[in-house]
Amino acid sequence: MTAALISWGKGRRAAAAIGAVSLGLITLSACEKPTALATVTVGSTTVTAEATPGCDGKGEVLSKKAIAACITKKGGKTITVHPGEKVRVGVDPEVAKSGWIVIGGGPVMREPSKETYRSFDADTLFMQQNPQTGQTTYTKNVTLQVAELGDGDGPKTMWHFTLKQKD
Repeated sequence: MTAALISWGKGRRAAAAIGAVSLGLITLSACEKPTALATVTVGSTTVTAEATPGCDGKGEVLSKKAIAACITKKGGKTITVHPGEKVRVGVDPEVAKSGWIVIGGGPVMREPSKETYRSFDADTLFMQQNPQTGQTTYTKNVTLQVAELGDGDGPKTMWHFTLKQKD
C-alpha cells in the first residue's frame, strides 16, 4: 500500500512539472520582441524612449507617408541643456549595426554611425540655418530625432526627444 502512495505522489509531481513547463513555453511564445531604445544624456540626466508611435517599421523601411509624418513630429521626452554642454546619444547594438543618424535643428552628422554612442555639442543641435539666406539662428527648443537607417531607402525606426535650452 505504501508503494502505491509513493508512485501516485511521483505521478502528481511529474504532471505538475509538465504543466509548469508547458505554461512557461506558452508564456514565452506570447511575448513580443521588445522595441529598441534610444537614450539621450546631458550631464547626469538621462532619458530613454521607445520608438515614436507610428515611426517603427519593425525592421522594415518606413513608407514614404510614414517618413513624412515622422519627420514633422514634435516632442518626445524632454531634457534640459545648458549652453556649451555635451549631449550624448546612445542606441541599442542592433540599431548601431544598421547605422543611425541624429537630426537637431538641422542635420548634425555627415554620415551614419555604426557605433552605439555619439556625443554632440549642444550649440550645434540648437543651430538652424535658413535655406534661402544661409543665415544661422539658434532656437530655445529643438526636437532631436534619432533615426535607424535601412538599406538606403530611408529610416526603419525613429525616436524623438525635446531639448530645451537653459539660460
